[in-house]
Amino acid sequence: MKRAYLTLLAMTAYMCVAVAEEPATALEFDASKGVAMTVTMPYGKVVGYTAYTNLYYVTNVEDSAYQYLNIFVPDGATQRTPIFMPNYIGGYMAAAARGIDVGDASGRALAEGYVVVIPGARGRNSTVVSNGKTVYTGRAPKGLLDLKAAVRYLRRFDSEIAGDAEKIITDGTSAGGAMSSLLGSTGNNPAYGEYLKAMGAADERDDVFAAVCFCPIIDLDHADMAYEWLYGCTNGVTRTLSDAQTAVSEELAGQFASYVNSLGLKKPDGSVLNADNYLDYIRQLLIASAQEAKDAGADIADTIGFSFSSGMKFAAPVNGGRQPGMMPGKPGDALGGMPGMPGRGMMSPGSSHGEYITDLDMTTYLNYVVTTIALKEPPAFDRQGVAGGKATGENELFGDDGGSSVNFTPYSAGKASGDDKAAVDDDVAELVRILNPMRMLEDKDCTVAANWYIRHGARDRDTAFPVPINLATRLQNMGCNVDFKLPWNRPHSGDYALDELFGWIKSIVETKN
Repeated sequence: MKRAYLTLLAMTAYMCVAVAEEPATALEFDASKGVAMTVTMPYGKVVGYTAYTNLYYVTNVEDSAYQYLNIFVPDGATQRTPIFMPNYIGGYMAAAARGIDVGDASGRALAEGYVVVIPGARGRNSTVVSNGKTVYTGRAPKGLLDLKAAVRYLRRFDSEIAGDAEKIITDGTSAGGAMSSLLGSTGNNPAYGEYLKAMGAADERDDVFAAVCFCPIIDLDHADMAYEWLYGCTNGVTRTLSDAQTAVSEELAGQFASYVNSLGLKKPDGSVLNADNYLDYIRQLLIASAQEAKDAGADIADTIGFSFSSGMKFAAPVNGGRQPGMMPGKPGDALGGMPGMPGRGMMSPGSSHGEYITDLDMTTYLNYVVTTIALKEPPAFDRQGVAGGKATGENELFGDDGGSSVNFTPYSAGKASGDDKAAVDDDVAELVRILNPMRMLEDKDCTVAANWYIRHGARDRDTAFPVPINLATRLQNMGCNVDFKLPWNRPHSGDYALDELFGWIKSIVETKN
């Protein structure tokens, strides 16, 4: 094994400039080709590890810029060490395999002693030139197929690579969070089998142990209606729309109740979650999020919709009696007052409101969210040709290898064509299905991950709150172990609160052991 100790900067440069060799006709892994490296964490800890880079996970490589993975094995790892597999997909675009980043979850995972695997994946913008023609290599579902092939590669060489392929933990943000959710929800489903066989992926299982999903952009065939249902109250207030866009917003919002009611979801207490109580359920989740932040010292403004208790109600007696200098309470009081404050009441010093959040006005709060970042125009995702809208990344995602963009929902297909009876092409409809975890969780042929960590920021407007809530609730109803929150004041982002994340990971891998 080669020994070379490189700084993080040098290691990163090495990853960026290394040119992968032409893939072999069979999948390969050579343990003797590892390169020993070190990385220094922000708090000073030096972590030693061995890097295996530019490993093709399929034999029929269409795009050599992306279809390989890098493996980083920390010193001391064994065959029983969990594998942390983050992806860097954003906007459903291509993402190359990377090196370790001390500023995100990959660096933290390595420091925690986990094997880190970073796969590249094609996306809606990836291209190659073939016979003088530009070919788009990553339209749906190819990004997901690449990640599945990476999982299969790890299983093929499980006995040769340090790390336990039965304890793969995926991680991603935004469209990468969607991919993580798809890896967790579609394990071993035959709908992907022929694709993977044609790619030359290993003939192995592709289910995973756990899925970490930050703000996943999923359920694309229903996300438009959820978006307008939630944010319709901002139209004409903090969101400016044309008359045509307003009409679209109202029509889409009207479709949400039927959809969410069709899911048959149940809240943690066993009661039905439906259109009648959904907004109140979101309100409860946001109050819980803000209260947790407030308890940790955050200042929660009372101008964005929250109501608070009047203050801390009682001052406890010291050693069974009054504190020195305290004035006695009124007759019958169990407690004395604070100095100069007769009676039982006591406000927190310097506070303008009480300790507990008692309510939230959702209309005020949602309009506040819009002031932090403008909403998407309706439809938020399938916008091409609707009310003058241009193609979105999602319209491109379901296009073909020639670079086309297409409508993928019946509503937008009808609006764009001017024919309300227009249907989505059958091939496109199937791509939409196999790229939607909510749809695939209905498929009995899927092996679903047992453990889920799902986060969507409390002011993230890239998709509507019901989208991740529906996913988390469906998984909970199926008996999965789900840790879900709407973290306070978080915009569209991921790999935050790493102490919390890795505490959760530790809990599930120790339970597995």
